[in-house]
Amino acid sequence: MLSVLLICILAAVAITACGKENTPPQPDNSAAVSQPEANPSNGNEGQGNAARESSGQGAGPDSEQAPAANNPQKGSSAADKAAAADPHSIAVLVNKELALPEDYEPSDLVYPDVRFTFKEKIEKRMMRSEAAKALEEMFAGAERDGIYLAGVSAYRSHSTQTSLFNRYVARDGEEKAKTYSAVPGHSEHETGLAIDISASDGKCAAEDCFGGTKEAEWLAQHSAEYGFIIRYPEGKEAITGYKYEPWHLRYVGKEIAADIFERDITLEEYYDAVPVSGTP
Repeated sequence: MLSVLLICILAAVAITACGKENTPPQPDNSAAVSQPEANPSNGNEGQGNAARESSGQGAGPDSEQAPAANNPQKGSSAADKAAAADPHSIAVLVNKELALPEDYEPSDLVYPDVRFTFKEKIEKRMMRSEAAKALEEMFAGAERDGIYLAGVSAYRSHSTQTSLFNRYVARDGEEKAKTYSAVPGHSEHETGLAIDISASDGKCAAEDCFGGTKEAEWLAQHSAEYGFIIRYPEGKEAITGYKYEPWHLRYVGKEIAADIFERDITLEEYYDAVPVSGTP
């Protein structure tokens, strides 16, 4: 019995020893594993730089940039030129060289609700609807500043302008008449967009003395805010062909009026039109 037990113990020891010999050795993880050095020309960083260079991002201060395109001068585009030639446009250019069609008559004439130097509702009290509304706003703005204005003469038909011009010619001669009155068809009053303005008492109405009044000064400084310009400004006689008329205002819309005011130019200069002095 003892011998059998001894044989079993010896067999178990032999089996254990065999198991250890058949177990494969484990790697030593205590040593650091070295990684190959990354190639920056092939990595994502290089691709990112290439992408930024391609898109223009990350360009240095000395990098060459494309110059910004110059904005075209206002009044010089094809659309502007078309508006200047269109008698129905609020931006139409009428002067000694450029005339309205002989049969032109505005289709939207109304009576602006403002003070005039006369009471009658007659032709010269009328303006085109957009200009009339702007005139009402301008008169209201002037009153807020303590300035009281009155209309003197607005729209004139072709026949009225003909009669008026002929009367001036008979009185002063044609050459002198042309310095302050337009040949029929060449008058801005025929557009329904122009108006002569005075103080509410009518003093100096359409006369040189209006230029020194507080009303004239207010109009010179503020009329552009409402879309009007002093059409025949002082010092521009060689361009417009007319003497200085601080009372003669023309509606052109706020955008054009603001540009003309800021640049201190005439409507002819806005459209880059040639000086018209010496023409009809």
